[in-house]
Amino acid sequence: MQIEREDLDEAVRQRIVDPQQAAELWTFLGERERGPSHGRFNGINVAYYLGALIVVAAMGWLMNLGWESFGGAGIFIISALYAVCFVFAGRTLYATSETRIPGGLLYTVAVCMTPLVVYGLERWTGVWMDADPGNYRGFFPWIKGGWFAMEAATVLAGLFALRKVKFPFLVAPIAFVLWFMSMDVLPALFHASPWNGDLMRQVSIVFGLAMLFIAFQVDHRTEEDYAFWLYLFGMTAFWGAITSMDSHSELARFGYCALNAGFIVASVLLRRRVLLVFGAIGVNLYLGHLAFVVFEHSKLFPFVLTLLGLSIIASAVGYQRNRDRIDGRVASWIPEWLVALLPPARA
Repeated sequence: MQIEREDLDEAVRQRIVDPQQAAELWTFLGERERGPSHGRFNGINVAYYLGALIVVAAMGWLMNLGWESFGGAGIFIISALYAVCFVFAGRTLYATSETRIPGGLLYTVAVCMTPLVVYGLERWTGVWMDADPGNYRGFFPWIKGGWFAMEAATVLAGLFALRKVKFPFLVAPIAFVLWFMSMDVLPALFHASPWNGDLMRQVSIVFGLAMLFIAFQVDHRTEEDYAFWLYLFGMTAFWGAITSMDSHSELARFGYCALNAGFIVASVLLRRRVLLVFGAIGVNLYLGHLAFVVFEHSKLFPFVLTLLGLSIIASAVGYQRNRDRIDGRVASWIPEWLVALLPPARA
């Protein structure tokens, strides 16, 4: 919900609040908006997150081959010192409400150092869970069982940090690495071929569904928004695998469109825009298939599609004008057991 000054002026005209209360409330809301501690989308917070992502990139997937010259011991010592410094700096900043976000981000950066620390230790000792996976820069693009120990350690470090620091962004590296683990677990434990595309898609679908279920449960039980990153990576794994599969029939492609339409409906029920984004992309992919393949030579298809879009807009306008009555009618159709399943804040 967004509040404008005109809303408060209208409340004054309706004698809900007096002018002095409206002025004080507007000042209070303005101070909260300027403060970085509430996680709002403003310039300060964007700078915080951008800086943290640059550090993670520099010490992660942008690591070049020059670091291999340090050897395993050098990589381990340097990355461990980095992680310790990030933890101490994060603890100092996190203790103050005004700098809670940069403090939490530094804790997150420390967690993201874990795979490099473990890689250095394994390179130093020569002990790998599976075969030597090669240079660290291959950790992100290549599926190999040798990365599994690094991923497991990162998840444990993230869970430990999350228990000590209630900072939702800590869920991001945990979810990200769990996705990698779902790919690397097969070659690590069963010595399966890491390049079996169909098998990887199946694993990704199962992992994505599991993470979406966990996200729903977290969303159901926590006040802080820890579920966002679980929804994001769960949808990325599940939707990405489904989208990359070959559809051998128009019925299967229509089913894909229906699934994405279901994501759009679920985004309304759960109030999760991440579901809306993936669902909208999927529906548009299907419409693109209809336009460029099925109805490639049809002159009427663009007009039909335009009418469809306009009808959706008209329906939304009608809903907006009669929202309370429609919501009440729809709510009366929903079984109580289904309402009970929704997160309390969204039921």
